[in-house]
Amino acid sequence: MKFVAFESGGVAGIGVMTADEGAVLDLRSALPDREYRDMQDFIERSSERDIEALRKAIESSDRFGALSMDKVRMLPPIARPIHDVLCVGVNYRDHLEETKGEMKDFAEPSAPVFFTKRAIRIIGDGEPIEARLDLDDQLDYEVELAVIIGKAGADIPAERVEEHVFGYSVLDDLSSRRLQKRHVQWFRGKSLDTYTAMGPVILHKSALPFPVKVDVRSYVNDELRQSSNTAMFIRDIPALVSEISAGMTLEPGDIIATGTPAGVGMGFSPQRFMKRGDTVVCEIPPIGRLVNRVE
Repeated sequence: MKFVAFESGGVAGIGVMTADEGAVLDLRSALPDREYRDMQDFIERSSERDIEALRKAIESSDRFGALSMDKVRMLPPIARPIHDVLCVGVNYRDHLEETKGEMKDFAEPSAPVFFTKRAIRIIGDGEPIEARLDLDDQLDYEVELAVIIGKAGADIPAERVEEHVFGYSVLDDLSSRRLQKRHVQWFRGKSLDTYTAMGPVILHKSALPFPVKVDVRSYVNDELRQSSNTAMFIRDIPALVSEISAGMTLEPGDIIATGTPAGVGMGFSPQRFMKRGDTVVCEIPPIGRLVNRVE
């Protein structure tokens, strides 16, 4: 089940994709006795009964007046997160090695590297990246599997992590490499406006076996740059969520970016950063393709 945020006829809504992904089923039609303001509200307040009702509605979507894709404009599934995006650094062995090669003072960590990424607004599929090349001309891409938390919790045991997950999305952790090095802490280099993209959908957790093993790829101007699988994580989702929740409450709608594989622009010799006019595609096949152009 793929959850989407959309606009149709000047009205914003949330819904689910039909089985053939040719239309969107508006939750206002599928769940007429429930009212949700946006995706965040749905994640916080929806029940298993709602999820099951949506599954049944998808099977007979014609009865609910599904909107064809040519009548909707896709929006970022979560435009304004409740907190900063929680990020995991160097969680693929090959990316760890390329990072050590580029950042000479970077030591291999003995524990997961956690940092946050400010995103006052996440951009969605098809939206422009408003590059601030005047501040830093080393604009880089990082395709990542995003985990969306669905149930609050702290000190979550690894074996119970899936209970706290709502679903998954594709995330591009856009990075300003000069700023990232200059300020030592990665926060500023990761947090310029429009430097977080996510979408096009949130795939409900029931669609994937757990722990998740999916292909992760990125392209710049149709050239394959990154290609790996989450089976290559140094630490898998149960371990990551369990550790980050130790003594710290996770809330519904929290977004955890689980790390990127090798092939980022920083890792090439010579380095291959993005410039205006470039198009970056981040792809996780069960979820979809996130496409953004640098402007």
